[in-house]
Amino acid sequence: MVWLGVVALLSGCGSCAQQLSSSSEPETANNSVFSLEVITSEPRGVIWGMSFVDDDTILYTLRQGKMGLLDTGTGGITPVVGELPGVLSARQGGLLDVRAHPSFATNKTIYLSYSKPTDDGATTAVATARLDGSRLSDLQEIFVAEAHSSNTHHYGSRLQFDGAGHLFVTVGDRGERHKAQDLNVHNGKVLRLNEDGTPPEDNPFFEQGGPARFIWSYGHRNPQGLVFDAQTGELWEHEHGPRGGDELNLVKKGLNYGWPTISYGKEYSSGAQVGQGTEKEGMEQPVKYYVPSIAPCGMIRYSGDLFPQWRGRFFIGALAMQHINVVEIKDGEAVGEERLLTDQGERVRALAQSPSGAIVFSTDSGQIARLVPATNAP
Repeated sequence: MVWLGVVALLSGCGSCAQQLSSSSEPETANNSVFSLEVITSEPRGVIWGMSFVDDDTILYTLRQGKMGLLDTGTGGITPVVGELPGVLSARQGGLLDVRAHPSFATNKTIYLSYSKPTDDGATTAVATARLDGSRLSDLQEIFVAEAHSSNTHHYGSRLQFDGAGHLFVTVGDRGERHKAQDLNVHNGKVLRLNEDGTPPEDNPFFEQGGPARFIWSYGHRNPQGLVFDAQTGELWEHEHGPRGGDELNLVKKGLNYGWPTISYGKEYSSGAQVGQGTEKEGMEQPVKYYVPSIAPCGMIRYSGDLFPQWRGRFFIGALAMQHINVVEIKDGEAVGEERLLTDQGERVRALAQSPSGAIVFSTDSGQIARLVPATNAP
């Protein structure tokens, strides 16, 4: 096995938090429980999405519009060629998330999200394609969000399957915050699609027709983390706040998560409280919030055997505070937090759990690395 770097690091041990955590900084413990193995630093650009296509191979996206395959055993990179979608690669836009279909071993199908250029600027879109070896073919655009804007940020774009024939898709507010409360558009929403891109008839607003047919939940700002827990049937999402107020939410059918009417964040320009406060009847509270902001991006809920002490915890990338944030949930409340890799100076963008149970993550500098148990771990 070839590694470009192997470093033993300290884990951060979480101070307990209430259901709504505040700005208290987690303490640092002196027990080394994992090693960091840098698999590759070869890709040049922001590695936005990753998905395992077999036990040893990661399919990843580069935001500028390219894709690659990484052999996690050797560190070798193979560029993906063939039919890739056209994207608007500007600021936060580009080729974004990727997910291998749950039956990829037999159907070779992958799903992509991206910022699609339109006459009105761009919007979030989803396509399917067939991946044979390193060649992509049969590209089909199956969904285009009703979230067109000339702004080049807040696309959301995380993808998750529920294992029952549905695909969840996040869409950011596109910088037009009031639309997050409007069921006639897809800005600031979590959407639920059939795998062919059509709206399921049991979606909460299906009877309203139009864009509302696709909506699962609303009142979100820029959701860039999404996990469907097959064991519990729960859908978890995290989203960027403005100046503070990042949220971790348990997403439920048809509910309103408040943005921009309520928020724990402040305005960038004035520092004033966003909206009407932090609570309002009929709007959901986050399970956890962050003040100051960590700028969360990417998320897994760990279910492997390599780190039994972390099983069931969320691993969340942090762009602003440059670490991996580990959150423990019990009975629907956030009860603990750890901060890992705080000394690495890397913006953590995407996470994946390997079939063997390693925790794999990508950075904006073009690294893909993994956490494995330290050889001297207790």
